[in-house]
Amino acid sequence: MTRYLISFNDGAMDHIPDEEMPDVGKASHAVVQEAVNAGVWVFGAGLERQRASVVATDGMVTDGPYPETRDVIGGFSIVDVASREEALAWAAKIAVSCRCAQEVRELMPDPEQDAWLRDAGRWCHPSTTSE
Repeated sequence: MTRYLISFNDGAMDHIPDEEMPDVGKASHAVVQEAVNAGVWVFGAGLERQRASVVATDGMVTDGPYPETRDVIGGFSIVDVASREEALAWAAKIAVSCRCAQEVRELMPDPEQDAWLRDAGRWCHPSTTSE
């Protein structure tokens, strides 16, 4: 199984009238519940509309994002699925429910981190359990 980041940019949902946002929330939660029931949901959230803080390697904190950044993530989901095609299918469901396009990116695997989480009892996805 492979994890994928499904995300959309801040402002991508600005076209939705305020009175329709409860329906969007219900539709989005229905897709999340479907993904949970399918065993592919890892985590997801919308991000508060605010500037990010950037912490440098020396610990200095500045307001972000970096000046060259045009797009800021508005929300994301992480799914753990067998193929990119399956990730794209979940992204399509999320796009319909959120009424905005979604970007899909494969996350790099980190078996060592998975082992730490498993050992700490924090990760229980079937694809990460040892036989």
